[in-house]
Amino acid sequence: MLDAALKRDRWIVAAALAGITAVAWAYMIHEARAMNATGVCQCLGMEMSGPNTRAWAAGTLLPLFAMWAEMMVAMMLPSAAPMILIFSATSRRRRESARPFVPVAYFVGGYFAVWTLFSAGAALLQWALHGAALISPAMATTNRWLGVSVLVAAAVFQWTPLKRACLDHCRSPLAFLMTDWREGRAGAFAMGWRHGLYCTGCCWVLMLLLFVAGVMNLVWIAALALLVLAEKLAPRGWHLDRWTGAALFVWAVFIAMQSA
Repeated sequence: MLDAALKRDRWIVAAALAGITAVAWAYMIHEARAMNATGVCQCLGMEMSGPNTRAWAAGTLLPLFAMWAEMMVAMMLPSAAPMILIFSATSRRRRESARPFVPVAYFVGGYFAVWTLFSAGAALLQWALHGAALISPAMATTNRWLGVSVLVAAAVFQWTPLKRACLDHCRSPLAFLMTDWREGRAGAFAMGWRHGLYCTGCCWVLMLLLFVAGVMNLVWIAALALLVLAEKLAPRGWHLDRWTGAALFVWAVFIAMQSA
């Protein structure tokens, strides 16, 4: 009986996660295609990028924020799915033991609250870069040395103890739930928030690579989403994070030599 309920819940939650991810990707693809066709990127009905390279008005920050928040849902929800599914199963088991039950939405809300804050910071950064004429209408940096700096920063971060600590957390969802479980809705939100902090700490520099390749570059968005997922699922012995760091450093050197 319990196993059947757990399987049913798992499929319901998995279907919901897949549906949300699909909608986020579909809207992002729609925006990218419209930008490629017209040269203008819009979100929430407001123009954000186009042939006009003048500084954006402050009101542009809202659609910029919405664009980044949507991208973070599309990119990060698949890699968070294992943790979310385990939380859902654990919560169901606790309810069967007459313990308080909390809907998984509170955990997901806490997780994406952190990425929402990151999206706000990324939108503000993009707005400032555009105002300083350091980003093109295609939403990629126009300054090679700025691009090199971002690549080197990302490469170095991949080798840091902070990266490894955050990645180890993301690779061990069951251990996290066993040691950091909190009761109630506020507890579930706090757990999602804590997991989101680790996840953002693991990936935030990689997300900044979009300023190098193009914020609305679908190929790079998909590549980064797959890299984040692979880092969390690959065995520790593969050292995927370190190999990625080495590759980013080579890329930085290549760009630096081109600009010499």
